Amino acid sequence: MTQLRKTVLVTGASKGIGQSIALAVGAAGYNVVVHYNQDKEGAQATADQIKAQGVDVRLIQFDITDREQCLAVLGSDIQDHGAYYGIILNAGISRDNAFPALESDDWDRVIHTNLDGFYNVLKPAIMPMIRTRKPARVITLSSVSGMVGNRGQVNYSASKAGIIGATKALAVELASRQITVNCIAPGIIETQMTQDLPLEHILPMVPMGRVGRPEEVAATAVFLLSDLASYITRQVISVSGGLV
Repeated sequence: MTQLRKTVLVTGASKGIGQSIALAVGAAGYNVVVHYNQDKEGAQATADQIKAQGVDVRLIQFDITDREQCLAVLGSDIQDHGAYYGIILNAGISRDNAFPALESDDWDRVIHTNLDGFYNVLKPAIMPMIRTRKPARVITLSSVSGMVGNRGQVNYSASKAGIIGATKALAVELASRQITVNCIAPGIIETQMTQDLPLEHILPMVPMGRVGRPEEVAATAVFLLSDLASYITRQVISVSGGLV
């Protein structure tokens, strides 16, 4: 193993899309920093699979809503290991309900987790990335809900639309530094979050007529990390089977 490999941080990598992204990033030859908040067992399982691919991997734990914790933990990790080449912001939550029944805590938790997480994770990491004077990558995860809105997801759609706006603005700021900032907007992907959805009503709206796989989202992320994507920035790429 060599420390000359580029290192990529993946947040929320203990399961679902985040786990698939972390595994694909490792398979592509990058060292991987596997982030988790509570699911250490899942994160360790991710890390074990990545390690078997012959690249370096380490676990990192923090709550993306805790600004001081993010600053301390990420600052320490960067000081010890150097700036990240790539940051993939996958961690987030949803609390769905029709708007009249949406409790204030459901609104606050989703907005603060998904939007504050963008700031809390990137703020300690961007300047070290800039100081390397080398190309780098930032990839955010939004959703088709953030692009077109979705019934029962006013809070989630608002947070994910905010991610798109923040991504586009940051892309403009960092473009001259050769740091690309792009967003992936998954549609209906086969994860724990979609297990209880009424797919018989949803799939007819998907032109490809099927649920997507986490690996298909992960492949998009790996491409955006690559040198071939060096002229792609400020974009939102929908992985949704044509839904958007």
